[in-house]
Amino acid sequence: MLDLIILILHFFVCFLISVAIWRRPKAVDLHSSSTGRAEKEPEGLIFIGKEEDIKKSQRITAKIDGREIVVFYHEGKFHALDSRCYHEGGPLFRGEIEDIDGQACIVCPWHKFKITLETGEGLYEGINPLEPSPTPKWQSKGVKQRIHKVTIDNGNVYVSPPDLSVSFDSDYFADKYKNGGDLALEK
Repeated sequence: MLDLIILILHFFVCFLISVAIWRRPKAVDLHSSSTGRAEKEPEGLIFIGKEEDIKKSQRITAKIDGREIVVFYHEGKFHALDSRCYHEGGPLFRGEIEDIDGQACIVCPWHKFKITLETGEGLYEGINPLEPSPTPKWQSKGVKQRIHKVTIDNGNVYVSPPDLSVSFDSDYFADKYKNGGDLALEK
């Protein structure tokens, strides 16, 4: 009975934390254009924003054909990935960036899942129980999060449209929140 009460309290606290995250004010402008949508460029690239603006804010979100993405500027590099975590759809644009084993990773604010900015790999800390004195080591779960190619041209930041012929775990939540889904980015 005590276990049931603890479990219910845990879910209630998680619910309250989720509500607090969703109601928190925005740190950056979510859209780079007045229409609220990214603009297509002639070469097929999609304009996201001005390079200097993104460098200042360190991150910006945009939509590509209804798909929410986030562009991070970290340690001199731009990285773009789906804005929703592959695990449970957490808002990666609100996550912190940490260095894990020499790799820049976004940490999902909901469940602390770690995703490399460079490749979209999910990382976890595990042990090999067959070792005499096992020590935790960072290991890859494989590529879980869709990343998007970023191009800088003449002070503008562009993203290539996603290649949907290959699927990733994050596609489920990208589709779920597409075009103003249940819990789309706050406007």
